[in-house]
Amino acid sequence: MVDVQGYRACLGVIAPSTNTTVQPDMERMRPAGVTNHFSRIFVEDPVALSNEDFIAGTTAIAENTMDAVRSAMTLRPEYLVLGMSAITFYGGVEGGKKFKAEVEALAGVGASTGSESVAAALHAYGNIKTVSFVSPYYPVANAEVRRFLEESGFSVVRDVPLQCKRWTDIAKVTPQQLREVIDHLNGSEVDAIVQVGTNLSMVSLAAEYELKLDKPVIAINTATYWHALRTLGITDRIEGLGRLLSEY
Repeated sequence: MVDVQGYRACLGVIAPSTNTTVQPDMERMRPAGVTNHFSRIFVEDPVALSNEDFIAGTTAIAENTMDAVRSAMTLRPEYLVLGMSAITFYGGVEGGKKFKAEVEALAGVGASTGSESVAAALHAYGNIKTVSFVSPYYPVANAEVRRFLEESGFSVVRDVPLQCKRWTDIAKVTPQQLREVIDHLNGSEVDAIVQVGTNLSMVSLAAEYELKLDKPVIAINTATYWHALRTLGITDRIEGLGRLLSEY
């Protein structure tokens, strides 16, 4: 017997309790017969004023992730989509693999992480050697993203840490602010632009700028959901949300 509505797949989506972007983003990407079921990672919404504050906040997310995974697994999903990103970049490629392995060992099913999904997306486009990226993070976390991308085979030309003071402030960054950042990140020497930080709303803007710049512009929520679908063998082409979902 199969789930009546999730007859192709029931996905457990894990996101911080302060995140208001992952859920609507991934609902937009959901093909018929696939259902998304959210489990929240409890986290406070403290003020971050330094690199140390930011690391403390993301450490709290990491420590509480497994409780959210346990909760999600009670519905017996076929797969997990991890809708938080900073902690998946920590420790480079090996750190990302270790975190994913811990989640999968507890869950007993596969999982897509933001870090591996971004790398997979860049490889899917092909012929990407140089990237720039934006995050809502502090510089210490951007250094971890840079390390991960470089270990994955990409040279980082520029990066911008927006240094949002609260987790909930991330979702308040406007498209106009991001347009200015993208213009700064872009250049003839940049093959692709990446956005990380799952509460930063950039799915639609990334799709718009792919057409405008004629180069890949990858939003992490798009990459992670795409990675989950393709891993499950779901190959539906979804229009209007960027080339990754419509062509790859």
